[in-house]
Amino acid sequence: MFTLTLTLVQSALYWLDKDANLAMFDEKLAGITTQPNLILLPETFATGFTINLDCAEPENGIVLSWLKTQAHKHNAVVAGSVLVAQGDKKANRFYWVAPNGEVNYYDKRHLFRLGSEGDYVVAGQERKVFEINGFKLLPQVCYDLRFPVFQRNNNDYDVMINIANWPAVRRQIWDTLLMARAMENLCYVVGVNRVGKDGNGVAHNGGTAVYDFKGDALTKAQDDIEQLVTITLKKAPLDEFKAAFPAYLDADSFTLI
Repeated sequence: MFTLTLTLVQSALYWLDKDANLAMFDEKLAGITTQPNLILLPETFATGFTINLDCAEPENGIVLSWLKTQAHKHNAVVAGSVLVAQGDKKANRFYWVAPNGEVNYYDKRHLFRLGSEGDYVVAGQERKVFEINGFKLLPQVCYDLRFPVFQRNNNDYDVMINIANWPAVRRQIWDTLLMARAMENLCYVVGVNRVGKDGNGVAHNGGTAVYDFKGDALTKAQDDIEQLVTITLKKAPLDEFKAAFPAYLDADSFTLI
């Protein structure tokens, strides 16, 4: 039977201090007691979420090197998003780094208009699906959560992941949309959010959680607490539910341009 053990890292972040953040996550990951297959870090875990300041990494910068080291050390895929230089802008890049050093990535597609994110960040063009332990996973980043068309499950993934810097003021929306995406896509949904105030004074109170394909919460981190959450997902219950309730067969057919 296929299983997938995930460790979700809900953490505060040091503002624009890569060295401090990497040292902190090094210490946090050292505290993992159950061997995971996949370790998930929040959005822009090395810097905090800032788009108009010069903090982007080169294509093969120190943060990617750190991710490779951690993946090898923990014998697990380690994933999180990093601001990566792209010409005169940057990409919000969800890195997926395997223990053997193989790197895949997804660039955040939907940019937060109210924060003028598109003025500084290049929108991703590709929808990606990663595979591990017999599971297919759709990576998403923060604001992507609001756009269900892009996330429509064409029976091509089992788990949706969203890593975020989602503010506390809109926390109810985060909780509701994670649950809704699980139910409408007949999949597990994993959300990893940060806690604490960022350098702009924006508060984050967590909401890191895992929902099953019926929208039931399997585990949740405590609000406003830095915490590691480890959970093992089983593929058989998902497959059995979809076989008994194959709503995806009645979905409208369309193609994104």
